[in-house]
Amino acid sequence: MMVDKYAVIGNPIAHSKSPLIHADFAQQTAQAMTYEAILAPVDSFDATVKELMASDYKGLNVTVPFKFEAYKICDSLSVRAQSSGAGAVNTLINSHGKIHGDNTDGAGLRRDIELNLGFAIEGKEVLILGAGGAAHGVLNSLAGAKQITVANRNLDKALQLAASITNGSACAFDALDKPYDLIINATSAGLTDSMLPISDAIFSKNTLAYDMMYGRETPFMAQARRNGAQVADGLGMLVEQAAEAFYLWRGVRPNTKPVMDKIRALAT
Repeated sequence: MMVDKYAVIGNPIAHSKSPLIHADFAQQTAQAMTYEAILAPVDSFDATVKELMASDYKGLNVTVPFKFEAYKICDSLSVRAQSSGAGAVNTLINSHGKIHGDNTDGAGLRRDIELNLGFAIEGKEVLILGAGGAAHGVLNSLAGAKQITVANRNLDKALQLAASITNGSACAFDALDKPYDLIINATSAGLTDSMLPISDAIFSKNTLAYDMMYGRETPFMAQARRNGAQVADGLGMLVEQAAEAFYLWRGVRPNTKPVMDKIRALAT
């Protein structure tokens, strides 16, 4: 039986949950495939990808710090990868020797929020904290929101990102003074356990506070919880974006819930 090869590339990569996730997806859907984690030198991403594609890898996931480089080496791009404005992709497909790029982060975020958490984005007031690559990558997945406000330490970056959508507005962190229906923390503050300079007033009991980080209680999540908001981390997004990539590669959509449950159980 032919066994297709896939991998995730990053630096560092040992912490990646992707091999576990895709192994479960493959077993669940009876796919003949392997999936491994590959450490790429920071100055040799392009060469590493081309070597893998030449070795008949069918697809690759890309994680930090290579998503922007991955975008640049693609021969073709999906509509959502082009329209996100992020200049970043996280999924590569070997298309007869050519590299096709896609970005599944936004789809993963939306599926987690709407399907797993049961929160409808349509008609809601949404706040995105941060204006970097993570925010760019998910902005277009929030279609149907009543209003999307981008807040950032650097106001110019927030204004630039907000201007890319018709229902966008921007402000600095210290200008936030009212509650939102959905707040997405797309900053990296959780990596250093840093508090964001945001008011308690942005949270309410009707707010879903979503941190794109996973695996820890971030200061943002703790602040939201203290103020009565519903709180979620980004594990569901991680698994859902992986499921979207798996679907692009294999044409079958796996069941994500048992995989999320397994990863949470391993973390306790």
